[in-house]
Amino acid sequence: MNLIRNLHITEMKEAIHQIEAIGVDPDGIELMRGKALHLNLKVEGMDIRTANILKQEMLSLGGDVALDSRGLDCTVPSTDGLLMGTQKQFEKLIQKLDSYPHLQHIGQALRETLQNIFKNRFTLRCRQRTLTLGERTLLMGVLNITPDSFSDGGLYFERDKAIAHGLKMAEEGADIIDVGGESTRPGSKPLALEEELRRVLPVIEGLSKEVKIPISIDTYKSEVARRAIESGAEIINDISGLHFDPGLAQVAAEADTPLVLMHIRGTPETMQKDVHYDSLFSEIIVYIKESIRRAEAAGVDPEQIVIDPGIGFGKNLEDNLLLIKHLSEFRILGKPILLGTSRKSFIGKILNTLPDQRLEGTLASIVIGILNGAHMIRAHDVLQTKRAIAIADAIRMTEG
Repeated sequence: MNLIRNLHITEMKEAIHQIEAIGVDPDGIELMRGKALHLNLKVEGMDIRTANILKQEMLSLGGDVALDSRGLDCTVPSTDGLLMGTQKQFEKLIQKLDSYPHLQHIGQALRETLQNIFKNRFTLRCRQRTLTLGERTLLMGVLNITPDSFSDGGLYFERDKAIAHGLKMAEEGADIIDVGGESTRPGSKPLALEEELRRVLPVIEGLSKEVKIPISIDTYKSEVARRAIESGAEIINDISGLHFDPGLAQVAAEADTPLVLMHIRGTPETMQKDVHYDSLFSEIIVYIKESIRRAEAAGVDPEQIVIDPGIGFGKNLEDNLLLIKHLSEFRILGKPILLGTSRKSFIGKILNTLPDQRLEGTLASIVIGILNGAHMIRAHDVLQTKRAIAIADAIRMTEG
């Protein structure tokens, strides 16, 4: 009796590995590689004529497009479309769309989407070193210099204690240390500029002289970012994705620093009030696309941008779980993905635990996030997270 296996192939390298294992020659591998991965690409808000052309063309190639059934007789003006097919079928569809002048923009968008989906390696140029993402998952250690952060407020509020903790995180294997002076827990109010500067600058200045890894400044204020870079910071991490202070983009561009763009709904003070999305992923992607547009318009190198879906920032329990489960959706943006779940309230709700008792839940969410596409993890517990990342990376990188 012949054995049949259901292979779970989600990466091109795995598809090539499985085809090679059969004994296919190189020319055959090149022909078949695009047929091993099945893609489901959703195009939103198409006019009916465009939607029906896409369906006809995709059917002719052996794929299909799911449309609102009312669109077949044009009783609705527009519809979303779920395009289903292999990579090879999508490539042929794009070629066909080039012959339709009014559909070339969709073809170009699909072309860019495919390129982004299969992009696996990224580099970030910091002042003193270059970080490579994709070969292994990087770890950003959290250093809160605040009296009121949700999980560790007050522990490292003094300069010497903060620097000592930063050194400890570096020794435990952090790739980056993320220094923040303003609590952004739900309900928190904005911090005055001078107070934020007073908190973070001495720590960044002292720590940058002691560690060989980059320091990130966690702020949405352009002046804080500028002064932090002058004091030794090499990365900017903006929870607002340039929506609170657009001038932050200019600071990043002038210093040529990597820039993390996160999604938030509302402000830290209001973000957990009346949380509702008509389309969770669509709304977050649109927001981050606008953040990327603002950054690049200000002169930020597209290769210096990292994105963060903003777990816990204007999301409910189910939203956070869906974002982690389907994190790979954000690969269409073509940027490395940062994931921050450490000690957050959704873990506490599931486990019924306080912030300092959420380690196991944090590690579980991190491992799942890595397997679903995270390139960088932001966490409080560096040693334990480093070990969990090593296991997740070993599983993710294993072929066979």
